[in-house]
Amino acid sequence: MKHILYITIIALSLFSCSDDILDIPPKDRIAESAVWTDAALIRSYHNQIYAGIDHSKGPNMMAKAVDEMVFNDANRYPGPILNATLDPDNVDDRANFRGGGSVYTWNKDYDVIREVLVFLDRMETDEVLEEEERRVLIAEAKVIRAYMYSRLIVRFGGVPIIEEVLELDDELTFSRNTIDECVAYIESDIASAMPDLPPVIYASDGEFGRANQSAAKAILSRLYLYMASPLFNPSNDLSKWQKAADAAFDIIDDGYFSLHPDYTSLFNAPSGSVNTELIWGRNYTQSNAHDQPMYMLGRRWGAYGGWSGAGGVAQNLVDDYEMTNGELPFIKVNHVNTTINPASGYDPQNPYANRDPRFYQSINFDGTEFREVILEKWVSSDESAWGMDSYKESGDNPRSNYTLRKFMPGTDTEPILNWDINYTTPFHFFRLGEIYLNYAEAMFELGNEGVCREYLNYIRQRPTVEMPPIPDSITGEELRTRLYNERRIELAFEEHRYFDVRRWGIAQYTEAVDLYGMDIIKDVDTGVKTYEPVLLFDRAWNEKLNFIPIERSEVQITGVEQTPGYN
Repeated sequence: MKHILYITIIALSLFSCSDDILDIPPKDRIAESAVWTDAALIRSYHNQIYAGIDHSKGPNMMAKAVDEMVFNDANRYPGPILNATLDPDNVDDRANFRGGGSVYTWNKDYDVIREVLVFLDRMETDEVLEEEERRVLIAEAKVIRAYMYSRLIVRFGGVPIIEEVLELDDELTFSRNTIDECVAYIESDIASAMPDLPPVIYASDGEFGRANQSAAKAILSRLYLYMASPLFNPSNDLSKWQKAADAAFDIIDDGYFSLHPDYTSLFNAPSGSVNTELIWGRNYTQSNAHDQPMYMLGRRWGAYGGWSGAGGVAQNLVDDYEMTNGELPFIKVNHVNTTINPASGYDPQNPYANRDPRFYQSINFDGTEFREVILEKWVSSDESAWGMDSYKESGDNPRSNYTLRKFMPGTDTEPILNWDINYTTPFHFFRLGEIYLNYAEAMFELGNEGVCREYLNYIRQRPTVEMPPIPDSITGEELRTRLYNERRIELAFEEHRYFDVRRWGIAQYTEAVDLYGMDIIKDVDTGVKTYEPVLLFDRAWNEKLNFIPIERSEVQITGVEQTPGYN
């Protein structure tokens, strides 16, 4: 936890201020004493707290840590989470695990918590800001702190609650608080903040991204759902499920949000677009843009395919998209695909036909049209030729023969693609689609299967999706399977799957399954294509992987207890 001890420095490149302030020595930083005597710098410090909230608009998507994406080369990027070799010595090693950017967040989240503590401490004696503005900024800071602690406990279990600003010469001995104590602390921060926050800030508002009452409620909705789940609630205390249901319905009942009509533009429209599904997230501008498309697409556009092809979509996820008749293509046992479901009409030699429309809006595959070109991922049967988008054309084309389409700009948002474009699609922290799924799950666990189906069907009947409603005849464990799968599909690549399979207690099945891609072989004589799943990554599972270890150096410096199972 050494990172929470350093005094926060505001980078001059991030903020505008007058020339005389910038002349304060040393010239690479603003003196701390100056920050708290200038209203503009106080606001800049507060903005920097927001900037510290982790995201994965780049190559390090959390999808790489679960069965959504797959690496090109298992020998080069083994991924300690995927092969169950995770330990305190490799947990923060991005060279070893390309998907670690938003998995191990201990240092980043505690950095933000310390910035909040410094801010709150200074606000106790502040005489610079007007009272109303001070109250709002304090409330926002508390919501951010609540979000940081909620992120920490789902990764590490109970974590130390730090309530004082620590200096370099302070004695460093920390103990973990219990999960219940952490939840109570989060609840206290949010309850304290709520009266001073606006009810909602919409995505098209220039202030979008700032904490508000709806964002605070969304934090609680996700937190309560997780805390009610088997990993955190082994006795299945139904009062926790009721708490989760109430928190989700509180947002729904407010009536501020609605499902965006178009599943594609929900994710790839630039920041500032009208989108009443987004509850809280991070907007980007031309001055703080990101390069996610150039990391995740293939070499046709000069992109890196997830960094040396390490962002290929896994066949495992492709297999879970339903057919347009509403049937799962495969029969599931313990939430793992087994044999083909004959009622689905799935044809393994025509695998991309008649699938859930979200498949076509989320994943690029051989033969699909993307940005006015037909993608070619095939290899000839004698291996003498291949398509431009095949892994044989470039190591930056994923070996799985799938690339990400979700979040990627369409021709109506960016006319060209290259590294010089400033991409401004927002990063979603929370959206209404998740809240509907939270409510559906909580109501299912409370025995209200009709309400569960109702909210699943709201999601399925989005205008650009229009999947058949889940019929009343699907009940019990079969409905649970459909509930889990609906969440897998609707929230694909949005940093949910990693936590969902763990909190549900199904990771022992889903995470032990090897990761596959798809070989597309084009006959040199007939031109007919055949399709064959190909093993790309041999995975393993260990129950200790339900939580993340703390890197060894942090344990040695602070004395905090290591995550159980990693001692």
